[in-house]
Amino acid sequence: MTPERWTLTEACAALARGAVSSVELTRHCLERAARLNGTLNCFLRLETEAALAQAARADAARAAGRPLGPLHGVPLALKDLFYDRLRVTGGGSRIRAGFRATATATALARLETAGAVNLGALHMTEFALGPTGHNAFHGPCRNPWNPDHIAGGSSSGAAAALAARLTFGALGSDTGGSVRVPAAANGVLGLKPTYGLVPRTGAMPLSWSLDHVGPLARTAGDLARLLAVVAGHDPLDRSSSRRAVPDYEAALAAPLDGLRIGVAANACTDAVDPGVGHLLDAATAALVSAGARQVAVTVPAAPRLVALSRVLLYAEAAALHAHWLRTRPDDYSPQVRARIATGVAIPAPIYLEALQLRPLLLRQFVANVFGDCDVLLAPTLALPVPTLAATDVGADPSMWSVIARLVQCTAGFNYLGLPALSVPVGFTANGLPAGAQLVGRPFAEATLLTVAARYQQVSDWHTRLPAIH
Repeated sequence: MTPERWTLTEACAALARGAVSSVELTRHCLERAARLNGTLNCFLRLETEAALAQAARADAARAAGRPLGPLHGVPLALKDLFYDRLRVTGGGSRIRAGFRATATATALARLETAGAVNLGALHMTEFALGPTGHNAFHGPCRNPWNPDHIAGGSSSGAAAALAARLTFGALGSDTGGSVRVPAAANGVLGLKPTYGLVPRTGAMPLSWSLDHVGPLARTAGDLARLLAVVAGHDPLDRSSSRRAVPDYEAALAAPLDGLRIGVAANACTDAVDPGVGHLLDAATAALVSAGARQVAVTVPAAPRLVALSRVLLYAEAAALHAHWLRTRPDDYSPQVRARIATGVAIPAPIYLEALQLRPLLLRQFVANVFGDCDVLLAPTLALPVPTLAATDVGADPSMWSVIARLVQCTAGFNYLGLPALSVPVGFTANGLPAGAQLVGRPFAEATLLTVAARYQQVSDWHTRLPAIH
């Protein structure tokens, strides 16, 4: 089996038994990335020399018999918003071009402590504001299944690089669907953890009430290993949970016998495309065949949750960007500047009401939905993955409705802070991947990973490779 066929955990095992060195594996990823990045534009910066030096140190530590971490020597990559005191972090923007932080993001530091090799900075939408992967300054990230289609956003490069087998895992951020939307569009897995489970210290903010840091990978086992490394309390993040981190990999072996999968006709505010709906039905049937029990549920106030998430997003983004909006307005792309400026017009009472309603609506949601089921199954994207042209600025006016639909199934779970995992469930008629979103109670990541693992035992969508060379 060639390295691009390995999962993250298989790469770890190959390194442990000496079948490959970290330098060899890192060079393989870097050479493949250099060859394909001209087509995909999923890396903004490849850190070739630094990555090979990290890999050489990993090999030396293994040879010396020193204690090794759970990701020792494995090449990973991160969205261009995780601060690194040794490298530039640009946030996909012109304003932050050349920015160097004085401290490294907690999640990145934990990956490095676990032994991971950092390949470089992955493409993202400017300031993480947009679900398509367009970027006026760096160009669009393209989908490896069809480069004429979007890779999703804002963690566009993370999902595209994973699908193209340029990295074994990636770290992104999710404010309204920015991990799950690109994961679904590229046929990989993406997890938005419970709010507070993974520290956001040193991750460029967009909306402090909605931002989540989450991993992307190709299997549930890979996600479990990545999550175990980056999760856990950080005293520098006031929203960070103090809960003990479970053994997510051990939970993968749990059976589904009797577990209730809730299916809701109103999980999204828009109608689900029939092709997507057929794939969701098939995924539900596969989980039932694996021992789960299907139940019907009703999602309360789905449109309201999305609307409230927009209030928080735009109000907080406007506050964070107020100085630059005044002093450097022309250094934003027009569409990003306009979207951020929307928040200036949101009245304080409306913003405060959105904050105050959050715990009440979360309690209602947990009681009404998870009183009847253990895991909610919903679309990640309600529509087939659209083209770059159909979602670009200056396209048909219907562009804005298409863009809005991209987060209709995801943004409400950012508002509630619930864990949500997107898993690939097949391909729509246009040949692009589709994803099912597994949603759980707060801190039920182990359950979601178990369901995803069982599904991947009875399906092979996660093993498919795009025909890009």
